[in-house]
Amino acid sequence: MTDRHEQVTSFQDVETGLRAIVAIHDSTLGPGFGGTRFHPYAGAAAALADVLRLSRGMTLKTAMADLPCGGAKAVIIGDPRTLRSEPLLESYGRFVQSLGGRYVTAGDVGVSAEDLDVIGRTTEFVVGRTVAAGGYGDSGPMTALGVLHAIRAAAATRWGSADLTGCAVGVEGLGKVGFELARLLLAAGAKVTAAEISTPARELPGVVLTDRVLDAPVDVYAPCALGATLTADSVPRIRASIVCGAANNQLATADVERLLADRDVIWVPDFVASAGGVTMGSYEFRRLPVEDVPARVARIFDTTAEVLALSRDRGLLPGAAAESIARARINRRRTAEPDQDRWM
Repeated sequence: MTDRHEQVTSFQDVETGLRAIVAIHDSTLGPGFGGTRFHPYAGAAAALADVLRLSRGMTLKTAMADLPCGGAKAVIIGDPRTLRSEPLLESYGRFVQSLGGRYVTAGDVGVSAEDLDVIGRTTEFVVGRTVAAGGYGDSGPMTALGVLHAIRAAAATRWGSADLTGCAVGVEGLGKVGFELARLLLAAGAKVTAAEISTPARELPGVVLTDRVLDAPVDVYAPCALGATLTADSVPRIRASIVCGAANNQLATADVERLLADRDVIWVPDFVASAGGVTMGSYEFRRLPVEDVPARVARIFDTTAEVLALSRDRGLLPGAAAESIARARINRRRTAEPDQDRWM
């Protein structure tokens, strides 16, 4: 694994208004997997910066989940509320198809399973479509399940038990992942406070809604909206002992992780905790049994525990510990036999 991207491709369709960028970071483990984010970026430079960061994170995510997939990501520039159309999505599908299978797309912020059905009309390299369209459906619940397992592993490290009964968790963002995570946490006996920062929150019996949870009196802060909520200014206000959520790129800058450690806050790297969705996508692409996905996602508990143990034993920050594991897996793959079965 290197920090240089293998391929970055942009595409524009004047007729539909489509402007998109695909970034393939590393394909050592397999074709680049990563969702498409449909977002009203301030400009092309902001979109490019985001897709480069997100695609690198996908390389780490697929490696940490031990999947035969590389890391990639895509962005569509524009407001999906006004720009989204079937012709645009079909045009985007043709763009993905033109990459010849080096990139497999999925959903992300602004792109639903129904959108992926439309994209799938013009490309075979798409996962996350609805069951009616031949896909495995929304991957959000599996992403949430993975985060739950990561929280449990972090709790075991911090408090000696993975039992979340009575644990106070603040979930930031009640989208398709955050809402499902809140539901799972309630079922696990946790006390859940939640905030929706972009749209009115859906009600979930048992969840206390608030304006924000970052500095709420909780044991676990679970960021599940857009990233970069962990900053030099916000970290001193965090009252939680654990930060673990589904949002990508949670650290605004790399030095923020040290600030968390200095306050004795355990941070579970987002590319470890949120791998449930790409796990489901990889199973869909390979047409492996969907019934086997939850058991595979449950491995995130062991992966999180491994990362936190390595962090403790070697005096590393969790991000560095996780990256060392990911890099080792990628390097091993470079020297492995081509037909080695990595699915067992």
